[in-house]
Amino acid sequence: MENSAHVLGNNQVKKRGRQLKKRGRSKETILYIKSHWQLYVIFLLPALLLTLVFKYLPMGGVLIAFQDYNPIKGILGSEFVGFEHFIRFMKSPDFILYLVNTLKLSIYGLLWGFPVPIILAFLLNRISSSKIRQKVQLVLYLPNFISVIVLCGIIRILLSVNGPLNLFFNTDIDFMTMPSAFRTIYIASGIWQTAGWASIMYTAALSNASKELKEAAIIDGANIFQQIKAVEWPAIKDIVVIQFILAAGNVMSIGFEKAYALQTDLNLQASEIISTYVYKIGLLQGDYGFSTAVGLFNTVINIILLVLVNKIIAKMNDGKGL
Repeated sequence: MENSAHVLGNNQVKKRGRQLKKRGRSKETILYIKSHWQLYVIFLLPALLLTLVFKYLPMGGVLIAFQDYNPIKGILGSEFVGFEHFIRFMKSPDFILYLVNTLKLSIYGLLWGFPVPIILAFLLNRISSSKIRQKVQLVLYLPNFISVIVLCGIIRILLSVNGPLNLFFNTDIDFMTMPSAFRTIYIASGIWQTAGWASIMYTAALSNASKELKEAAIIDGANIFQQIKAVEWPAIKDIVVIQFILAAGNVMSIGFEKAYALQTDLNLQASEIISTYVYKIGLLQGDYGFSTAVGLFNTVINIILLVLVNKIIAKMNDGKGL
């Protein structure tokens, strides 16, 4: 009993010592900041100003969604209409079409596109020669630096009636006019462009996987899939979870550029999404209040999805979410 009490007393003393050390470091940090506050102001002020000007001040524009906005009268002078624009959008006969098209493009893109960078990272990790790996990575990363508009131009040329694809198969199909083909074209081209670049962080995380455990697994006769499951997957699991939560939270955030650039009059049934609708209504037709309401609706859906996915992942991952 005396020995256990003595050990307990020593543990409490050590714990108290650690707490005092932490407090001491905190005081030293505070004193250092006070004595060098000018440096902190100089380095932090530009970042704070940029954040306020370009991130927080524009949030005031959300008020336009609740107004019959007139650019001449401004936000303060425009008539307040409440949720009229939201109701108008949800009662629109094309509301379901735009919502379904947006969800299909984003969800299918997530399901098909999210695993590809992970698979690429596993494959790159199997290449033993660093020179060959670097060359392969260079080829995989290059599409990411192609402009979206340039990419869409390439796709249009490849899939045109007189394009290389039709010449190769000796057909005359205009794929860009087919609503049924638009989704496949959009998702496949997106995977080709972004998968290589997205694999960078997974490749970096795999470099931290224990080489000793991998060698031990090989000695024990583990095949490639068993090695990945036992050694490599645990090294990137947390990053995969975080990336999936962020990707799922951006399900509705499809940029209008690519969808708009690939649109034709004949594939509008599949290519018209919420972001392209906002662009046409807001910038082309000048209905700023209504387009802002549609954009805000899109953002709210994104936030709800982000919270839901985070909670689901947290339950599946022993309570650890984003």
